[in-house]
Amino acid sequence: MMKQYKAYLIDLDGTMYKGNEKIDGAAQFIEYLNKHQIPHLFVTNNSTKEPTEVAEKLKAMGVDATADEVVTSALATAEYIADEQPGASIYMLGGSGLEKALTQHHLKIKDDEYVDYVVIGLDEAVTYEKLATATLGVRNGAKFISTNKDVSIPKERGFLPGNGAITSVVSVSTGVEPIFIGKPEPIIMNKALEILGLDRSEVAMIGDLYDTDILSGINVDVDTIHVQTGVSTLDDVNQKATPPTYSFKDLNEVIKELEI
Repeated sequence: MMKQYKAYLIDLDGTMYKGNEKIDGAAQFIEYLNKHQIPHLFVTNNSTKEPTEVAEKLKAMGVDATADEVVTSALATAEYIADEQPGASIYMLGGSGLEKALTQHHLKIKDDEYVDYVVIGLDEAVTYEKLATATLGVRNGAKFISTNKDVSIPKERGFLPGNGAITSVVSVSTGVEPIFIGKPEPIIMNKALEILGLDRSEVAMIGDLYDTDILSGINVDVDTIHVQTGVSTLDDVNQKATPPTYSFKDLNEVIKELEI
């Protein structure tokens, strides 16, 4: 029997939806949590979208969600830098989600290599010149931060280069490893736990991918619920040195456990 938790951290792609396809049980699970007033946050490594855009996508798939329930790697990155050095100057690669998060936290985005931080998020319009400027910035002593280490991302065409792959160009060229913010690193998870304001023993992380979602929970000592609706199979997770706390076919099964 599964433990009853006071709150949940929930992955998106592979858990709530698969690309632009609905996953059965996702909308029903959030409906159950809302009905029973159980707090939850969607935790995503996607730095290209703003929380409002993420919430809109969920709503379009029948999932009741609000922007303040979304924690992106872009938001966690902006908060991390703003806490460390308020008003810092930044050279960034990334989409509108990252740019907005940084500017909302009063960080100054510059278009040259003379900056306090170089921040890399997924940039689908990346160029050699952008990578060159980022590389020079790191060589000049800027602190190197990457929103997440996902080396590939699932798209309609197949698995395409992810932010970790783009980040590796600058890392290999400079010999400097960045600070990664997103799952499975503790920074984004600790931010989400801080928002919930609960003891980590009362929270569970739900996701499909072992190397990001499940490890992110393990890395901050939070129980994990693996759902078999995405990348990692039941066999995959059972072969790990530290398997998830629970594994279920889908979120419909999780609802059944909660109703026992």
